[in-house]
Amino acid sequence: MIPRMLAETHPHLTRISVGGHLRHWRKLRRLSQQDLAFEAELSTRHLSCVETGKSNPSRELVLRLCERLSVPLRERNVWLAAAGYAPMYREHPLDAPDMRTVCRAVQHLLDQHTPWPAVAFDRHWNLVLANDMVQPLLDGIDPILLAPPINLLRASLHPLGLAPRIRNLAQWREHLFLRLQQQVQITRDPTLKELLSEIKGYSTPSTEKSISLEFKHPEVYVPFILETPFGTLNLITTTTVFGSPTDITLQELALETLIPGDEATAQLLRNLATRLGRNGDA
Repeated sequence: MIPRMLAETHPHLTRISVGGHLRHWRKLRRLSQQDLAFEAELSTRHLSCVETGKSNPSRELVLRLCERLSVPLRERNVWLAAAGYAPMYREHPLDAPDMRTVCRAVQHLLDQHTPWPAVAFDRHWNLVLANDMVQPLLDGIDPILLAPPINLLRASLHPLGLAPRIRNLAQWREHLFLRLQQQVQITRDPTLKELLSEIKGYSTPSTEKSISLEFKHPEVYVPFILETPFGTLNLITTTTVFGSPTDITLQELALETLIPGDEATAQLLRNLATRLGRNGDA
């Protein structure tokens, strides 16, 4: 029987066999059955039997295949349930007592990026933590978009959000669409799928003066040009995730820092930090 927690949170996945999950992730990683069998140290025939449902894998084999395919912890629990085993990885909300130390550590990391703005967000792009440099960037956004939980994609791309102030809006939209599409493909999460459909349906602000920037490494980063009351910021985003967590919440937490793309932007942010009384070391 599928555990109730998984049935409630993954109704779209709990109906899939463990072989179906295996096939999805193997193709996602662009591995042949032979390649994965070699990596997982089992025969190609055995792997094929697991995919087709002719053989039910042991718990150890499920975990080994997940490890070789770099399957996220949340999905590993789903694999285990599909194979008839109990979930292995726990999920603690960030406000739980056991997570207080983690929250303090994450907040410390964000604060250390001052005077550069930095945020932490969950798997659905909901803002979890931020340093003091973020709030000035959100000033002027419609209050409805700032009601908790603040969704960073809505706040960025909604016509009542930052969208009218993003100089390279078309370029930035496509960048975010691609990131979210990749998440949907990997996780098959219906909430992310609905979010993607929603933000794609947003109208383009009539005040848009969109530009398209040429830069050397589009596969690595996309500039984010934002008009603010204290000047135009030329920013580059960098994302950090936790490497080897055992808690689902922690693994799904992403830390994103907005780094200056030029010295003028760096100075504007330093000046802002000084006015806020938040001087950083950068």
